[in-house]
Amino acid sequence: MSVLITGSNTGFGKLAAIALARNGEKVIATMRDLTKGNDLLKVSEQEELPIEIRQLDVCDPAMIEDCLSDAKEIEAIVNNAGFEVQAAIEQLDDELMWRQLDTNLLGPLRLIRTVLPVWTQRGSGVIVNVSSIAGRSAPPYSGPYAASKHALEAISESLHFEVSHLGIRVCVIEPGRFPTGFFENIVRPDSWEGSSHQQRAAAFREALLKLDNPSNEIIGEGVGPSDPQTDPQIVADAIVRAVIDPNTPFRTLVGQDAELIDATKTSMSFEDFETTMRTALDWHD
Repeated sequence: MSVLITGSNTGFGKLAAIALARNGEKVIATMRDLTKGNDLLKVSEQEELPIEIRQLDVCDPAMIEDCLSDAKEIEAIVNNAGFEVQAAIEQLDDELMWRQLDTNLLGPLRLIRTVLPVWTQRGSGVIVNVSSIAGRSAPPYSGPYAASKHALEAISESLHFEVSHLGIRVCVIEPGRFPTGFFENIVRPDSWEGSSHQQRAAAFREALLKLDNPSNEIIGEGVGPSDPQTDPQIVADAIVRAVIDPNTPFRTLVGQDAELIDATKTSMSFEDFETTMRTALDWHD
């Protein structure tokens, strides 16, 4: 199977590319900056893995057309590229919101639109969209990111009903928080630094970290690599299953935090959910 993955230079995309290649799939690993693919290329050469690296900016329609010119030979795409805008809603201007949606929502949409005509004619294909628990529950100061993921989930669900009868599968992966370096690429407005929003967001993040590590031994994004439940490889494995296993459910939550948040939110009213989460995190105003 030939699988194209966006955002493959790091994190879930890189791990999924390696895992799929080790499984015998032909992987087309894409990224905006090819120089950031050296680590992946080294692994590929050392293990003689079937990985091809291509340059792709999901915000560039012409580059997408060129990168997917062989869509007929590609059997699955994994829309993984994305980043987070961190801001209070009042700080969010149109340009910043557009940047968030352009990558996280319109990027996957552009790839999907490109392959669908060919895949519909062929009668097969797999689309895996990497969302987030933020696509189900929006945390404070992550409104732009959560909005992009909520929208991606809506597009995915609608797409499922439109193409499932044509032999095309659609799956959504919803990870919680994992130590991938994702937080190093967060974009914030100029007004963020030194604002009351920054201070309150820091308090919220500290509460999340303490919940992850009751012993206060914070590693990376607050999770320890020795705990298999916080290893980002389990997200990559979920992506692999979604690509190769036709029995994969439409939505897959990954991570104990994601499962806990979703189970809690769906079992009660929003007001009770807020009270429960504030109590669990000891985050009160």
